Amino acid sequence: MLIPGYTHLQRAQPVYLAHHLLAYVEMLERDCERLWDCHSRVNVCPLGSGAIAGSTLPLKRELVAKLLNFVDADGKVQLTQNSMDAVSDRDFAVEFCAAGALLAVHLSRLAEDVILWASAEFDFIKIADAYTTGSSLMPQKKNPDIAELTRGKTGRVFGNLMALLTLLKGLPMTYNRDLQEDKERLFDTADTVRTSTRLMAAMLQHTKINRAACAAAAGDPALLATDLADYLVRKGMAFRSAHHVVGAVVALAEKIGKPLNQLTLAELQSTDKTFSRDALGVFNLKTAMAKRNLTGAPGTKEVAKQLARWREQLS
Repeated sequence: MLIPGYTHLQRAQPVYLAHHLLAYVEMLERDCERLWDCHSRVNVCPLGSGAIAGSTLPLKRELVAKLLNFVDADGKVQLTQNSMDAVSDRDFAVEFCAAGALLAVHLSRLAEDVILWASAEFDFIKIADAYTTGSSLMPQKKNPDIAELTRGKTGRVFGNLMALLTLLKGLPMTYNRDLQEDKERLFDTADTVRTSTRLMAAMLQHTKINRAACAAAAGDPALLATDLADYLVRKGMAFRSAHHVVGAVVALAEKIGKPLNQLTLAELQSTDKTFSRDALGVFNLKTAMAKRNLTGAPGTKEVAKQLARWREQLS
């Protein structure tokens, strides 16, 4: 797993924040798989290809490849099969930089959420001082530097990928001196995504969750408007119609200045007679979360199951 620091955040409650973070774990797991898959195409021995046309000398390519551990999972030696392709191929570099670019995207998206969550407006999390700096103007402000720098580095990784693709697009077959430009792009991507990943992991390990702020944000009854539509669907109404009815309920609540969960039964029934006394029970957050028990949903039991799965996998 690319960000082991996520395990610290498994204590993030309420469950909706944990579910949010688990989405990034899934993304990063795919990145890990892509990098392992990319390795299978790097692990092919080109030695013996010469500059273009191999060699007339009796070279033992298989032995060299075996000694250098160019073998697959079954121990079978992996050799390039065309000397011209072996000399000119930079697919492995492009593939790695592409995987690195997508990893950078995911880290950048995570960084953006962290930056928002750490802001005074959200106040969902508190990042340790070691991973922030003070504002140059406002003495009370802490800047989430690691997250901001990670987000900024993403453009650099994108640029490396585009530079490689542009470098290769017009080259004739076999080696051209232009290809010396591949090293800087490849190595810079490796260094950048490695550093970003390690620092983001360390930052997450030193981040605390403000449970009260998270609970307050999730306590808005408007967030359960879709549950109210589902309530009507269970009563036999088509979702399209239920969606329209709940839209009318929301408009009514805004008009009379009431939260959805404080509307009376009479007010609900003024929009549709399908509502019964049990309708307001929809706005019990714990009950609503418990009902989201489909695989991959943010329900209490399902999130606990996913956390347990990742704990086992990462251990």
